[in-house]
Amino acid sequence: MTTMHMPSDGRNLILCVEDEKDLREDIIEELRSSGHDAIGAGNGREALDALESVRPDLILCDISMPEMNGYDLLETVRKERMDMDDVPFLFLTALDERNEIISGKRAGADDYLVKPIDFDLMLASIEARLAQTRRMRALHRRDAGAVQNAFRHLADPSQRGVAGVTTEVLDILGFGVVLAEARGAVVFANAFAKALSTETEGFSLHSRLRAATPELTRQLQKRVAEVAGAAERGEDLMRGLALPRSEGSGDLMLVICSLPSGKADGRSSPLAAIFISNPGRRPAPPEHMLASLFGLTPAEAQVAHGLVSGQRSADIARQLKISQTTVAFHLRNLFEKTGTHRQVDLVALILSTLAAVR
Repeated sequence: MTTMHMPSDGRNLILCVEDEKDLREDIIEELRSSGHDAIGAGNGREALDALESVRPDLILCDISMPEMNGYDLLETVRKERMDMDDVPFLFLTALDERNEIISGKRAGADDYLVKPIDFDLMLASIEARLAQTRRMRALHRRDAGAVQNAFRHLADPSQRGVAGVTTEVLDILGFGVVLAEARGAVVFANAFAKALSTETEGFSLHSRLRAATPELTRQLQKRVAEVAGAAERGEDLMRGLALPRSEGSGDLMLVICSLPSGKADGRSSPLAAIFISNPGRRPAPPEHMLASLFGLTPAEAQVAHGLVSGQRSADIARQLKISQTTVAFHLRNLFEKTGTHRQVDLVALILSTLAAVR
């Protein structure tokens, strides 16, 4: 493993995971000469060790490596490092077959670069992904601020509390709204969230937040604790989570936001606001609203409308009488315009923005 190099102020830190030492050092030198900070690791295991002490802005990773390959590293990071959900992951490999590229994309990689390396293309791809991440974080900060202003007083008894007019308004919304403390204790739940808790096996509000399985419950409560911890520090943080249910039921989509100045029962208590969408009962926002909010074309708004309504790409294609390739084209445009790169992030952003607007 190369010597650890800590990032300087204002410079992006890139983790380069490559088992060929000479190539790894060449990449790191190229990155540093282009104004980035960079550290290296010889395989996935070394990369995980490095991630214990640093949080990179982007990971550039080979696929074929000893001990732990790129696919396994990506899966581990996406599953166990929720604090790195928004860190772009770029695969770097000599494998240029179409199936390998598709496998990398399906594994959750954000981009795919083929050896021998074109350094200009590599730098351009890195810059594009970093810019996209900055846009996404700015959107999340904006939406989180609007959500906090709208819901903060629900946890403050001095401002009408949960028995006030706002509660009545929240009860008519077509998605769930839950306020929870760091350990998952439920402070408030609107009518939709309560109904969802009794109607589905995928989500429970009995005193504490629970999901369908112990592992999913652990993931849910860990995210809530992470967001509530950010609230305690006065920080804005947003996390997304999909809770799978029984076959054919569709996932529950959760967006979890911090409420830095929340209070519950008259005492200081860091809170997380949780917005829950059920694909079977998801509100379908008007297409003109989606177009206005996100600067979409009519066709893009129709695709976004379908996704938020819980439809799959094939269903949207049939409904709009277009090919799935055309749906995929519009979806790429949606990712670009919203600063997201996964459907779960796109739907979460739309739902949280609609919640703030409402």
